[in-house]
Amino acid sequence: MLMNPTMAGVFRPCRKIYAGFYDISLIIVGSLLIGLCAQIKVWLPISPVPVTLQTFAVLMIGAVLGPRRGSLCVLAYIIEGAAGLPVFAAGAGLAVLSGPTGGYLVGFLAAAYITGYLAKKGWDRQVGTTVLAMLLGNLSIYAFGLFWLSCLIGAKKALVVGLYPFIVGDCLKIALAAVVLPSGWKLLRKVNSKKGY
Repeated sequence: MLMNPTMAGVFRPCRKIYAGFYDISLIIVGSLLIGLCAQIKVWLPISPVPVTLQTFAVLMIGAVLGPRRGSLCVLAYIIEGAAGLPVFAAGAGLAVLSGPTGGYLVGFLAAAYITGYLAKKGWDRQVGTTVLAMLLGNLSIYAFGLFWLSCLIGAKKALVVGLYPFIVGDCLKIALAAVVLPSGWKLLRKVNSKKGY
């Protein structure tokens, strides 16, 4: 099966030592970016789960960095928050992982891997396939998040407070990704053609 480089893969140095440093740097920066986007939040009066930009960050990081680095970014983010750094939208510490948003945080791992894997298959280069990739990543977040939330408050209530209020915002995030990613590849192709690659 043919795999393409992700955007981050295009710029990865060839020498092993530099490539390792490049990967580690991207993972650290990516985890901090997710934490920063988690702080841009709106608490809804009907839900224990806030609206944040972190889902957009997770999906984009997966697509740009690929499945391995993207998943490691999310894992680093979860470890940072569990260790007490204030990177989660709902606070910090292990208690957050067992709280209402815990399932969504675990779902971020799957989402980053899925969008990264599909990006390596070239799905982030066209609008239609980018929408599908982002949708599949988003669905994996909801699968984990709603499962855990339903264990805490029941399935019906979980849908009311953990899904319905977020559909419109997630559609907007998917639409934004569908513009940004293919446009980024178009720009890269243009720059490379000017360089004579």
